[in-house]
Amino acid sequence: VRLAESGGGLAQAGGSLRLSCAVSGRTVRLYVMGWFRQAPGQEREFVADISGSGSTTAYADSVKGRFAISRDNDKNTVYLDMYSLQPEDTAVYFCAARPGGHSSTPAAYDYWGQGTQVTVSS
Repeated sequence: VRLAESGGGLAQAGGSLRLSCAVSGRTVRLYVMGWFRQAPGQEREFVADISGSGSTTAYADSVKGRFAISRDNDKNTVYLDMYSLQPEDTAVYFCAARPGGHSSTPAAYDYWGQGTQVTVSS
């Protein structure tokens, strides 16, 4: 399974960005897909995840109500729509895949993308 993120970049505070994660190698519907982020000097932290069917989602408290995770299994792609961005959202964002149920633990995920940088200016 190979994951490739895109869509990162520079945004102003209050702005929005959409991240995409293209999945290849296996059918994406087999996996729970998660988004994580890592700021310099900090541990990788959970942002959101979505079940294989897309019927259930989970979010970190810090992004709840501002970010939305979705997936298009026909396109083998997962999205993270980020609204009302804040400087503290600045980080490298990673998508990840795991078989089984929801998990907010990075170690529970088997496959990772290379990451995409998101920078939010104040």
